[in-house]
Amino acid sequence: MRFSQKVIYQIYPKSFYDSNGDGIGDLRGIIAKVPYLSRLNIDMIWFNPFFVSPQRDNGYDIEDYYQIDPLFGTMADFDELVQDLKAVGIDVMLDMVFNHTSTQHEWFQKALAGDPEFQQYYYIRPAKADGTPPTNWQSKFGGSAWAPFGETGQYYLHLYDQSQADLDWHCPAVRQACANIINYWQSKGVRGFRFDVINVIGKDVELLDAPPAMSSKVLYTDRPIVHDYLQELNAASFGRHPHDITVGELSSATLANSIAYTQPDRHELSMVFNFHHLKVDYDHGNKWTDRQFDFMALKKIINDWAQGMAAAGGWQALFWNNHDQPRAVNRFGDVVHYREKSAEMLATVMHLLRGTPFIYMGEEIGMTDPQYHQIEDYVDIESHNAYRQLRAQGHGDRAAFHLVHVKSRDNARTPMQWDESPKTAGFTTGTPWLKPTNQATINVTDELAHGEIFSYYQRLIQLRKQLTVISDGDYQPLFLDHPQVLAYLRTTSQQQVAVLNNFFGRKTTVELPPEFVGATVLISNYGTTVAGNAVILQPYESIALLRDLNKGGDSR
Repeated sequence: MRFSQKVIYQIYPKSFYDSNGDGIGDLRGIIAKVPYLSRLNIDMIWFNPFFVSPQRDNGYDIEDYYQIDPLFGTMADFDELVQDLKAVGIDVMLDMVFNHTSTQHEWFQKALAGDPEFQQYYYIRPAKADGTPPTNWQSKFGGSAWAPFGETGQYYLHLYDQSQADLDWHCPAVRQACANIINYWQSKGVRGFRFDVINVIGKDVELLDAPPAMSSKVLYTDRPIVHDYLQELNAASFGRHPHDITVGELSSATLANSIAYTQPDRHELSMVFNFHHLKVDYDHGNKWTDRQFDFMALKKIINDWAQGMAAAGGWQALFWNNHDQPRAVNRFGDVVHYREKSAEMLATVMHLLRGTPFIYMGEEIGMTDPQYHQIEDYVDIESHNAYRQLRAQGHGDRAAFHLVHVKSRDNARTPMQWDESPKTAGFTTGTPWLKPTNQATINVTDELAHGEIFSYYQRLIQLRKQLTVISDGDYQPLFLDHPQVLAYLRTTSQQQVAVLNNFFGRKTTVELPPEFVGATVLISNYGTTVAGNAVILQPYESIALLRDLNKGGDSR
């Protein structure tokens, strides 16, 4: 598969590097760090949106899909960035937010002004007979998913913030406009597209109340028509460029639908993100809780998706971290005693799986969640809404803050820590828009000079490029019942790799399959050597063993 050898890096532009001292990362800041990005040997960078936006939801409320927000730079800066990255073999992936626009977008403003053509672009509905909103749907950011449509007495749908009006994909002009946007950016050298919450675009024409005790999301998530829309978009835009890469962000997607989105002969998407594995530390599905992650549930989810995708020809985007998630090393590792080993173990799990690995900026140096102490330290609108809701539910100030502290999206959005500079972390000469807190001990300068995580990532990336068994091998589970170890096999007709990962801060022993006795150690974050049929895994240790199927157990 053409993208199976690739590794994609994610940059949240607002937090990567600030070139002009205004405290906000920008395109020229990214240009300045191209040598660093090249050093990691990544193939493509996914950029979170830097289009013109009121920034109510950090750029996911787009006002103009064709222009660079002056906050981040100019179109000339963008063109230079594309060329500079291309010169070192890195392609560009842009974030397409096609479920909704900002209410400041020209389309919505024309609709609000009474233009019937553009009123077809959105879900605008009359109130119920009793004056309440058209349905009982709840916004993912809290409260009703409906807001008054000006002074008309009608409402418009917003599954997210009130400033993000949902587009009605039943309207052919909306679908064509989205294809036009993709074609424009492809003409400027963009070779990848990530589609935000793309599986919620399939609402029905008639919108109905969710039945009692049922979430409204079942009425608009993963609906069959989404496949039709994606096939049409593929044919009208990115499908004309067979080497381009697309990834869909999926909300509560099923495995069956994810396979269908990504099977090559269906001509929809290259790969998909799913988030089921990142909900194993939710209490009864509630994000705003603090509980130990369920390791056995995590194992089952990772195995079910890896096995299901492999069996049916689907493809996964593999990740632990992104701009919407607390740092995985805080959630699934031990940042106090085993930060480096935790970070490396988690990286090994994803980078040796079947799929395309994504690295979120800072992950490669082991960045952790910030140590904030008051709600005012957070900027994220979802976090502030959650804090108010938690207080309304009866949590005290301290308890409500704690729950935001462990699950806030801003945990991943703190500035990239380039050096140990107090207050700025080398990110800016001004005041950072979101403050860093632990750059004295975790920063790029120190990591490159003395650390082990960055070089470990380099080795994992190189393995994917060098070994077909990693990039294209089949997947089989190992040790599914082991209470500490997540393990699996990758197999081709020529080679087989066993990957063993200890998820806890205590040693454990596994008995190797007989055929792996004497196999070569491909990579280990402890530098372990193996003798005999038993492997003693150290706290948060990962080890991968390689055997040549043409030579028996010894691949050396």
